[in-house]
Amino acid sequence: MARGHRWREDAANSCMNKLKLFIDGRFVASAAAGIAVTDPATQEVLCEVPFASASEVDRAVQGAKQAFEHWRETPAPERARLMFAYQELLKKHQDDIARGLCRETGKTLEDARGEVWRGIEVVEYACSAVSLAMGETVENVAHGIDTYSLIQPIGVCAGITPFNFPAMVPLWMFPLAVACGNTFVLKPSEQDPMTPNRLMELLSQAGAPDGLVQVVHGGKEQVDALLEHPDVRAVSFVGSAPVAKRIYRKAADNLKRVQALAGAKNHLVVMPDANKEQAISSLVGAACGAAGQRCMAISAAVLVGEAADWLPDLKAAMAAVRPGAWDDDGAGYGAQITAAARQRILNFIEQGKAEGATCVLDGSGCTVPGYPGGNWIGPTLFADVTPDMSIYAEEIFGPVLVTSSVQTLDDAIALVNANPFGNGVSIFTASGGAARKFQHEVQVGQVGINIPIPVPLPFFSFTGWKNSFFGDLHAYGKQAVRFYTETKTVTARWFDDAGSARPNMTIKLR
Repeated sequence: MARGHRWREDAANSCMNKLKLFIDGRFVASAAAGIAVTDPATQEVLCEVPFASASEVDRAVQGAKQAFEHWRETPAPERARLMFAYQELLKKHQDDIARGLCRETGKTLEDARGEVWRGIEVVEYACSAVSLAMGETVENVAHGIDTYSLIQPIGVCAGITPFNFPAMVPLWMFPLAVACGNTFVLKPSEQDPMTPNRLMELLSQAGAPDGLVQVVHGGKEQVDALLEHPDVRAVSFVGSAPVAKRIYRKAADNLKRVQALAGAKNHLVVMPDANKEQAISSLVGAACGAAGQRCMAISAAVLVGEAADWLPDLKAAMAAVRPGAWDDDGAGYGAQITAAARQRILNFIEQGKAEGATCVLDGSGCTVPGYPGGNWIGPTLFADVTPDMSIYAEEIFGPVLVTSSVQTLDDAIALVNANPFGNGVSIFTASGGAARKFQHEVQVGQVGINIPIPVPLPFFSFTGWKNSFFGDLHAYGKQAVRFYTETKTVTARWFDDAGSARPNMTIKLR
């Protein structure tokens, strides 16, 4: 293993062999063809990931369906105890998971640790799902008649997760689903599938029954198999807007519940009264962190009034950041996930120049000593960007920050609201009045005030708006508990004797 990396070479994840599927509580080999998984910094082949056959996907779903019949009858406190045991193992192995994650995503170790921790927080929240799945009771809705509701699991759920968070996003999904009494089939990204397999290994060690969570690897064909499978009741998805729309429509056409978290173009509005150092530092971190491969990354800065004069300082701060390998303590971020992703970003940079934007800082020619094959992009900053330019309209998903200048807060709000995405937005200001006006008028689901990336903790929900979300109930928090459960309403009356009663010819309770 390169550079002191330690990763368990067992039946779950051998870097020298084809990755395995996780079906009915064990790792099983697949004869299906697949693709190579490579280290984004070195292009070293880490493993081959198989694209599960139609019969293997069906086997996973059928196994989850069979497990559901037993798991739904498991007392709620026992389900919670499994989550407690699982979060303890995740905490114990946090660094191990993070190091493996670094190899297949290109992230820095600090960033990877943070990702794993955010996933652990959702598992901790799942430990309390019992209290969130309590029904309601009203006594005497009519004479001697009571009505109460029961919150029950819905069955087999599926999750389709992205490359940029191979630990966190799966942990947003299956822990809450199984804590609510469901079983789950996970189709992780084929670009970094080793980490999800590691999560399954630890779930099994925590005492999960066979079939509780299954993992099938693959691409679009395997996703469609899950979307079309009659025994899958609900689908959770995180990915780009075009794919999210397709997932949402296909799942809905197949009569499934669906929550599809989609793309973004997140803005950070800088008022002239903001703390300059904090605003610039936050912009740099939010734009370049994780190589810009976050759906909550700040990719558009709106400089209001005299804040436009801070552009040279912003350039200097971004120029001081450099990418590097996962174990380079001085690196601000890592490599792009693939060479194709890097080329896509390079194309956007050239297109921005051609469309008339001012490239203040160009990271196109970035290299990292010792890693000539890495998918590197240096920090890139554009000024004089208008909404009609592709670098503003599209989600670049790289360490590229575009800036626009406006005169007033109203202008900034109008610019943000005109954007078709509504995932996240932030404002930096010293004015409570400006912050109050902004949070009230801006049409975005997650708002930060002097906080660059306003991702809520798990007891809230991840509430993207507009083209950043398709569905009704959002990920994690109380909304996710409702997404993974159904409500059964019971109206009951008990008779004291066998006396005769006059027939009730109406629907009125009496």
